[in-house]
Amino acid sequence: MDAETVPTKFAKSLLNLVVERGYDYAPVLGVAGIDFDPMDTRSPGYQTQISAHQYSRLYQQVLSLLQDETFGLVQGSGVTPGAFRMMCYCILSCDNLGKAIKRACEFYRTFFRNEAQISFALEGELASVGYSGARDSSLAATEVEAADIYGLSIWHRFYCWLVGTSIELSEVHFARLAPDNAERREKYERLFGCPVLFGQSRDEILFHQRFLDYPLVQSDESLKTFLKTAPYPLMVMPNGRSDNGLVARVRALIGHDFSQGSPSFDRITQALHMSAPTLRRRLKKEGTSFQTLKDECRRDAAINYLSNSDLSINAIAALMGFTDPSAFHRCFKKWTGTTPGEFRQRERRQGS
Repeated sequence: MDAETVPTKFAKSLLNLVVERGYDYAPVLGVAGIDFDPMDTRSPGYQTQISAHQYSRLYQQVLSLLQDETFGLVQGSGVTPGAFRMMCYCILSCDNLGKAIKRACEFYRTFFRNEAQISFALEGELASVGYSGARDSSLAATEVEAADIYGLSIWHRFYCWLVGTSIELSEVHFARLAPDNAERREKYERLFGCPVLFGQSRDEILFHQRFLDYPLVQSDESLKTFLKTAPYPLMVMPNGRSDNGLVARVRALIGHDFSQGSPSFDRITQALHMSAPTLRRRLKKEGTSFQTLKDECRRDAAINYLSNSDLSINAIAALMGFTDPSAFHRCFKKWTGTTPGEFRQRERRQGS
């Protein structure tokens, strides 16, 4: 899975949820901008990949139709609508990632069937998070594979989002046997950015336990924004190994929701376990500053929301911390040479 594309079989897993509930999925495909049937590989114009933006829009439509916010990870589980949202709010009050993961595991044991439950363990210096039960045997082999890959990848990226920085994976394990195709095996490793082992006892991600002490940087407000555009922010998030430098970590901590201001410099230093003079010195060495990174994050976030969401321009201005939309228009034109409306129209013409 490249950063900006998603395998079509992931979309098929979402559409199976719609079929299970007895709905026609053609309307949601239209709104998502997908002009072929992901459920039928012989469909005219069938593509093996769709854009992350198309997938995100499809997810939002399925969410709206089913009122089920599980990211399509739980098939036929009868989960209470909004369970994923409630799990997010339950873990936001945790002091660090380790406590958040444990609370999420407890939540899933309460609300989800065995095949969707997640479990946490420590293995020496490594933390392990994976599925504790067998996967749904009613699914086709390709769908099970898609659910396995997608599930672990999304959980990893969700944890990265919670702490506002990349979490470098040490290994990823799958219970299934290794694919015969070498190219497919390489895709696994590119997706996770680490060695991938097959024929293991369960599906799990492993990372150094130091990440468990990282504090959560998200809030109720940033969660609301996240859920508006999810899972797009997770689908395009770097895998953690190639984007783990200091500048990338500071940018991740700053985030993309400026409606309640941005994290203070002190908050960033605390999250990085670094003194203020050290952080300033290291940023200067890399040719930048905290203020420059904040400005760049706001610019990039505005571009991302205009390109990849259906939020109104005024709503995006508010997310960027502008109480006056006209001020946002002026700043955006200074950043890009074009107004927000002109930029969005150009992006949609190019994407059509």
